Amino acid sequence: MKKYCLLLILLLLSLYKDSYGFEITGLQPIAPYGVFSTFSAESLSRGKAAFSAGVEMAIEPDFYRFLFKTAYGITDDLEFNMTVPYIHKWTDTKDGGEDIAFGIKHRFFDEGKYGPSIAYILNVSIPSGRDEFSTDGRFGGGLVISKRVGPVNGHANLFYEKAGTGKVHNEVSFAAGLDFAAAHNFKILAELYGKKSHYSKKLDFLEGRVGYRIKTTDSIYTTLGAGFDLKNRSPEYRIIFSVTFSSPPGKKKIDKVYEEE
Repeated sequence: MKKYCLLLILLLLSLYKDSYGFEITGLQPIAPYGVFSTFSAESLSRGKAAFSAGVEMAIEPDFYRFLFKTAYGITDDLEFNMTVPYIHKWTDTKDGGEDIAFGIKHRFFDEGKYGPSIAYILNVSIPSGRDEFSTDGRFGGGLVISKRVGPVNGHANLFYEKAGTGKVHNEVSFAAGLDFAAAHNFKILAELYGKKSHYSKKLDFLEGRVGYRIKTTDSIYTTLGAGFDLKNRSPEYRIIFSVTFSSPPGKKKIDKVYEEE
């Protein structure tokens, strides 16, 4: 009898982890205006657009996450963002999309000689995903602070999100990241990302991430990185890869001055 009770408890725990323990993506930054999950206060200029396609390979639990992101510069300091995640799990057939996330990032304070640039983000996720990867939508906002010191850009984010269902907790997340310009077209990336997720009342996710980003052309950015768990939670580690295509930069018009001899 004790044996069957133990098996029943283990089964219930595994079902609980699958239903409520899955990490939800939410809104994500698009290169080069961010690190991995850390937003930069910088944004696309007015009328410019960007599109990104990427994949995360996670271990324990084992799954692929495909990420499709886009952004559009409404003005020079106001940007629209959208993130569409899709999950493919290795160990079973529970594939499906997560909730689609939309957001507006507004930079209301530009960087000065000593002060940082500051922006806020308002975001909402519509309940469009599979039940295992969804919280029935959510909404929230966050603060983004960025500062450049020589070849290093540093960024800090703090977000609060309210879940669309009362069965789970609200989320609080923070991120601190930097990118170091090692060369004209090459940046080294580092990030610390933590979260009190929708299935916990305390910090239950902490991950360190490192990688690099190559500016292949004026319009293409390739990012490769790895994340390592720092709190004995899942996933244990992940590989991150993405390619971003953006509108080509506008050419500056040069007025020529001719002097009469």
